[in-house]
Amino acid sequence: MISEYTEKYIEQKLVEKVKKLGGRAYKFVSPGNIGVPDRLVVLPENKVGFVEVKRQNGRLSKLQKNQLEFLKSLGCKTFVLWNINEIDQIIEKIQKGSRKWE
Repeated sequence: MISEYTEKYIEQKLVEKVKKLGGRAYKFVSPGNIGVPDRLVVLPENKVGFVEVKRQNGRLSKLQKNQLEFLKSLGCKTFVLWNINEIDQIIEKIQKGSRKWE
């Protein structure tokens, strides 16, 4: 077992899991808005959340923190995914409507 996965690998596993549930994990790019979360996760029954993907020893930039806080202030569900073990928890929170920023 790999002790630390790359950000790309973690993101790939998130996308795979969301697709299995009938949803999409769109790659989110917003020109002129540096630091937006990596993925816009859309699940059945109008369940939506923004997910920033980081490797376990990664860090959020100030711009990323600001973007996540802004989205949270608008009532959006925002999450930071640090490793593949958190994928199910984040998806569950999106499905249940949790707005907790992590």
